Amino acid sequence: MSPRRRIEASEPDFFAVTPKAPRRWGLPVTATLASVVMAAMITVATLMLINHEADRRAAVKDAMALGYVREFMTDYTSLDPFHANAYVDRILAEGTGEFASMFNEKKNAILLQVARQEPTTGTVVEAGVQRWNDDGSADVLVATTVTSKSPDGKQTYESGSRWIATTVQEGEQWKISQLIQVI
Repeated sequence: MSPRRRIEASEPDFFAVTPKAPRRWGLPVTATLASVVMAAMITVATLMLINHEADRRAAVKDAMALGYVREFMTDYTSLDPFHANAYVDRILAEGTGEFASMFNEKKNAILLQVARQEPTTGTVVEAGVQRWNDDGSADVLVATTVTSKSPDGKQTYESGSRWIATTVQEGEQWKISQLIQVI
């Protein structure tokens, strides 16, 4: 065979029709589906995070209101006749709004009543947020027990009561704006 023929045989035939390879759709479809699924998962995770954060903030706010009301009611139901003035000043400092004005009007009568009482120890049995009001205050239902001893110290008296305390946050501090004893 001549060298010229060998070169011609190795050259491609420019006029011959070669069929195109079939288009492969697997990779583009898989990539598109994967990106759609990933976008959906990121959206779902973001919405879950937002919901979780809102629930956490509500739980923290509930815990802060309950903690304050528990502390206040323990202080409110624990009477010390030897420090009646300090008791009245302390309770008046924790009040705001209707509760503060009512307590301030009856301050002298309350002072005399506390000074005549036997020492009592108040405890909060249970407390729970009843509802949150539109103004940002919370109505908290509180069950308390008050323990006192007879003047001779031989008998112990215990009584229970329920209260609805409305607490509101003023700045960084919680205060009582209304206190109602439930019968």
